[in-house]
Amino acid sequence: MKNFYRIAPKALFGAVLAGGLIGCGGASEKETEATTEMTSSETIVDETLLPVVPEATIDEAGLRARIATLASDEFEGRAPATAGGQKTRDYLIQQMTDIGLSPANGDSFEQPVPLVEVSLDPVRSTMTLGGVTPAYGSEAVFWTKRVVEEASFSDSDLVFVGYGVVAPEYGWDDYAGIDVTGKTVVMLVNDPGYATQDPDLFNGNAMTYYGRWTYKYEEAARQGAAGAIVIHQTAPASYGWGVVEGGWTGPQLDLERPDGGASRVVMESWIQEDVAKDLFARAGEDFDAALEAAKTKGFKPFALGDLKASATIVNTIRNSESANVAGVLRGSERPDEYVLYMAHWDHLGRNDANTDDPISNGAVDNATGTAGILSIAEAFAANETPPERSVMFVAVTAEESGLLGSAYFGEDPLVPLGQIVGGINVDAIIPTPRAKDVVVVGYGSSELEDILKIAAEKRGLYIRPDPSPERGGFYRSDHISLSKKGVPMIYADSGIDLFEGGEEAGKPYGEDYGANRYHKPADEYQEDWNMESITSTADLFYEVGAMLAYSNDWPNWYDGNEFRALRDAQRAE
Repeated sequence: MKNFYRIAPKALFGAVLAGGLIGCGGASEKETEATTEMTSSETIVDETLLPVVPEATIDEAGLRARIATLASDEFEGRAPATAGGQKTRDYLIQQMTDIGLSPANGDSFEQPVPLVEVSLDPVRSTMTLGGVTPAYGSEAVFWTKRVVEEASFSDSDLVFVGYGVVAPEYGWDDYAGIDVTGKTVVMLVNDPGYATQDPDLFNGNAMTYYGRWTYKYEEAARQGAAGAIVIHQTAPASYGWGVVEGGWTGPQLDLERPDGGASRVVMESWIQEDVAKDLFARAGEDFDAALEAAKTKGFKPFALGDLKASATIVNTIRNSESANVAGVLRGSERPDEYVLYMAHWDHLGRNDANTDDPISNGAVDNATGTAGILSIAEAFAANETPPERSVMFVAVTAEESGLLGSAYFGEDPLVPLGQIVGGINVDAIIPTPRAKDVVVVGYGSSELEDILKIAAEKRGLYIRPDPSPERGGFYRSDHISLSKKGVPMIYADSGIDLFEGGEEAGKPYGEDYGANRYHKPADEYQEDWNMESITSTADLFYEVGAMLAYSNDWPNWYDGNEFRALRDAQRAE
């Protein structure tokens, strides 16, 4: 079959569209033009090239019942390695069995995910930069991914490496001409495209994976550094220091890796911008000038005078285990090729210190997505004509702890990654009346968007970019664990442009959820939920997956995407 989804060349919209899952301000003239282009453009498709996809209807009552069950107090907020987490796993296995799925891991529906909880002792742990010790929490946070009771280094040269990026496809290497083995690298958050707002540099305003702090620590380890420090700045990070302090202090859950984290740098850290300015001043360097230099191609890394870094990290370690739950509907013609649906089943659990309501139920985040993939599986299983390819449904654990379950799946996949045709991630669908728009997070990434557009336009819908691509939302949910391994993934959601009332009626839903419910006990299921958006989004995602499952095509990342070379090499094998 020819590439049925290769329609008009992909549109690149530089404007940041107003609105989205969390309401924003009014649209500019350019933004309005971009939205008009999307809503009024016609997709030119040869209907004879489209695969024959069985029609399916998502059962709203069944979807609602699954959400209500997963978000009930009985499941205690679905935290991994708890009684509520185990109850969730048992429920998912029973649901997949009842639907008629086969176990995806041999004769088991579970893929065990070994976890380790590391708690840093802030009294006995220290970090000094050029002889100055920043206050733990308020000025700096630091940790080690090495699963040891104590890790340390001393008198490590401090080196500024700009954005800490090595990106051959962009002709960029912040480590060029310097050996940082055993040294401590200091770097900026986000990437040069955001810093310059140059649409021809990296991905312009939209963050690439190179802008994520996760990448920066990974690259520092590949370069042989002893320590890695990211300078926090609110605008390029897209969140304030409070998020950093709250997220990186207290017990930290991670995967129990075969090497015990020995491949990571000894110390990973964030420091406040004022701490960085003081550090540069004591090194005799101009901080603002260094920022300007860092966003210029050909930037040269440099030592921060003769200043040294030292650190001692003392930990308490506790091991536990959770599991991804995965079932598969076997394909009739090409069972060794897989279409993937993914959603995280975990949430924040219970906190008995909160006497008003100790349970964070996670109804939207992510009972909706978990219930959604079960209902999509039910729709596939009910088809008289089975899919030609296998369809796998994976409910992953420990997303709230750093995408750990999906990361484990990416490192130890149940099937070869090169045999996964593409995947759909379903995460946190806010209950609203039906919307006209479908928001694509990471818009402009892969040819899966072309398939989504075809399915959306059949329903009178249009797709639009997420409103704040500079925040790097594409790199903050489970699909990134497969994306950075080369597998094309798409992350989309129902929007705010309602059929009745438009954006004016739709924005308050996102605003209320973001302000009052997100990651709070108030994220609870209500019997009066309007299920139209959740049901129609599940129906849309069914068809996107079906257009892959009933065809023999292989979508790829768009040319120029940072994951395209990985996929090309993967498929060549």
